[in-house]
Amino acid sequence: MMTDLDHFLSTLKQSGMRITPQRRAICRYLSQTEAHPTAAMVYNELKPEMPSLSLMTVYNTLNTLEELGAIHAIGQAGDEAVHYDTDTEPHVNVICTACRKIIDVPSKKIDALKREIETKSGYRLHNTRILFEGLCPDCQKKSS
Repeated sequence: MMTDLDHFLSTLKQSGMRITPQRRAICRYLSQTEAHPTAAMVYNELKPEMPSLSLMTVYNTLNTLEELGAIHAIGQAGDEAVHYDTDTEPHVNVICTACRKIIDVPSKKIDALKREIETKSGYRLHNTRILFEGLCPDCQKKSS
């Protein structure tokens, strides 16, 4: 079984990209994070250990991985930056509207909803993204 790191690296190879130390570091970071990082977050995390890393390399790597289905772009979390999700299995993303934290919540109902939408629309769906917004428990405590 392939680890996420191996999967990310093989996806880049299949796209024709060379596996440079910078791209390997990006893939390693993605394989180890539970966050839903933006390109800037990846860049800022890796830049101190890899001074030769460019923000363009981060964007290009993330875009290639997203285009080939290895990660998902889940869009903005109210901060005007695209966040990426390394979990490509169907799940719900929940975003806190105050602190912008994003978590994954698995649900067995997603497959049933997907089938219902396919039946009603006639579409053959290949990707599912469900996003809820609200206040996380920590922010609820702060606002009380």
